Amino acid sequence: MEARAVLRHTRVSPRKTRLVADQVRGKTISEALTILKLMTNKRSNVIAKVLNSAVANAMQTGSIDVDNLYVKSIQVDEGVRLKRFMPRAQGRATRIIKRTSHIAVVLDEL
Repeated sequence: MEARAVLRHTRVSPRKTRLVADQVRGKTISEALTILKLMTNKRSNVIAKVLNSAVANAMQTGSIDVDNLYVKSIQVDEGVRLKRFMPRAQGRATRIIKRTSHIAVVLDEL
């Protein structure tokens, strides 16, 4: 039995978030949350919230033993890009692209 959680349109870049997601893929829940707690960046907090949400979804079903859960898969996809402009010299403007992520976590029992 699997439990999953999805976070969409979060304002963290997917490329940097994948580096954090690779650290916890395949780990048990307690081990993954400890790793994320020791990391000191915005992305680790976001992934920890999604993991906690997936654990809460697993507890809600009641048929899954929460102590035996592990991170089966964690996927970070690119969401919509926010396009902004910044004024530059001589009346020009350059485009600023603010990237967003979709984070999907699937937990399963050992």
